[in-house]
Amino acid sequence: MHDTTRRTAAEKAVEKEEIIRFTVSLPRSLLDALDERVIGRGYASRSEFVRDFIRERIVEDVWAQGAEEVVGVLTIIYDHHQRELTQRMIDIQHSDQVHVLCTTHVHMDHHNCLETIIIQGQPPEIERIAIEIGGLKGVRFAKLTRASKVTV
Repeated sequence: MHDTTRRTAAEKAVEKEEIIRFTVSLPRSLLDALDERVIGRGYASRSEFVRDFIRERIVEDVWAQGAEEVVGVLTIIYDHHQRELTQRMIDIQHSDQVHVLCTTHVHMDHHNCLETIIIQGQPPEIERIAIEIGGLKGVRFAKLTRASKVTV
């Protein structure tokens, strides 16, 4: 059971919406795999897991269609001693095709920095920026997390 005092506004809005039950037929092996993930990820029920899964697919579709403005979070780890790397990353971020909403910079150790860059714009432009930054010499890791408004 959920503690009702800790619900987010989005959870409260979903609760007000009519909930429809439907049946899904699955092979036993697929159901077992589903249950393992439900338990392993700490979901209270299969329904909660399926709702999140559907929302993830909706976000993927929004990105694939490329018609809506979306948000991406680019996580990078790089060698801050790499000559001119920081300036090149800043120049790329100043593209007029996207809007950088926020960056966070963390010193991991003497050589490595971790940055998260929150980028708003059209999916192809955000992906282009992520590929361009990820391909710079000295960038050791780059991963783009895709997000969009989820209203369902």
